[in-house]
Amino acid sequence: MNATMTVTSLNTKIKSLLETTFMHISVEGEISSVTYHNSGHIYFSIKDKNSSIKCVMFRSNANRLKFRLERGQHIIVNGSISVYTLRGEYQLMTVSVEPFGQGALALAYEQLKEKLQQKGYFDAQRKKPQPKYIKKLALVTASKSAALQDMLKVIDKRWRLLEVIVIDTLVQGDKSAPQIAEALAFADTLGCDAIVVGRGGGSKEDLWAFNEEVVADAIFNLNTFVVSAVGHEVDVLISDFVADLRAPTPSAAIEMILPDQNEVLYTLSELQNRYARTMGQILANKEQTLNALTQEFARQSVSRKIAMVEREFKNLEEEFQRVMEYKLAQFEAKITPLPQLLRENFEYALQVKTQTLNSLEQKMRLYDPKLKQKDGWAEVVLNEKKVALSEIKESDRFSLVDMTVKLEVVCVSKESI
Repeated sequence: MNATMTVTSLNTKIKSLLETTFMHISVEGEISSVTYHNSGHIYFSIKDKNSSIKCVMFRSNANRLKFRLERGQHIIVNGSISVYTLRGEYQLMTVSVEPFGQGALALAYEQLKEKLQQKGYFDAQRKKPQPKYIKKLALVTASKSAALQDMLKVIDKRWRLLEVIVIDTLVQGDKSAPQIAEALAFADTLGCDAIVVGRGGGSKEDLWAFNEEVVADAIFNLNTFVVSAVGHEVDVLISDFVADLRAPTPSAAIEMILPDQNEVLYTLSELQNRYARTMGQILANKEQTLNALTQEFARQSVSRKIAMVEREFKNLEEEFQRVMEYKLAQFEAKITPLPQLLRENFEYALQVKTQTLNSLEQKMRLYDPKLKQKDGWAEVVLNEKKVALSEIKESDRFSLVDMTVKLEVVCVSKESI
């Protein structure tokens, strides 16, 4: 007859047997239920078509879990069997969990991406606009990393008019995500125009800190424009979706947010030339407008109107003077011949009178006895009429008259010669 055992003894034997037999096992199954306890422990069950088993994952191991356990997931549980002797129950003490058919990191990435997308972390309308000119820049990265040196070289080459603040932080490892979040929060208080957070390339595990929810929350809560510049161009992380701008590399991030000083100088030169041309054109137009207004003002001014009236009056005066001179010239032309005509008439009349006088003088000389009578000659008057001596007959009494003497004579004899 077998020895009788107590319940505790049996459970203890079962515990010893199971825990030593199933120390490192992997069990495949589908999660049928899961509970996240406030203590940080995770209680869940997995099943197949015929049976199920309870599992527990304590906080120390749960903190290393990259994805969230959800009902219906097909997983592989790694751990050992543990028996709870007080109730005679056994469960699978879970050390790690992996998604069946895919990596844990890939599943965790998709889970967090979906969760944050539903919360609006990726919405375009909440992203802050990129500053046009950055005067103060915070670089959240490892202070001794090659990525930092690359960014500083690009800054020195591209845009030196910049204050750069380097905030050192871990960028990989289990403790890196909280440090990155803390560094981002600190950078947000410095009054920077932009923040660049990132690191160089690496494996998925090396870059995983930028897929952590704590980093995503920190980026989402920033008031400063933030650029996620993690890994290489093929690496797309949660931080890239949440940030205001995603850069394929840290160096590219600097090139994307800082202007090229050579391009700026060229642009300034072009703007200066354009400004000079524009201002020249504006000044020329204004000068034309000013000249037009000045001329218009001069045309409309009282002094100009007075000057116009004065000129008009002067023109009228000159016109009047010309008219008067013309009229006077006409009158003078009419008056000037009168004296001449009078003079000519007078001269003509005088000439005529002179001629008449001369004729009279000639006649007077002709008929003047003194002039007509020569010495020894006298005028024969018979019966008070002048007669020729041939008309005198013998015995006639007649008179001989010259200029001074009158003789009464008698013809004694008459003889023809």
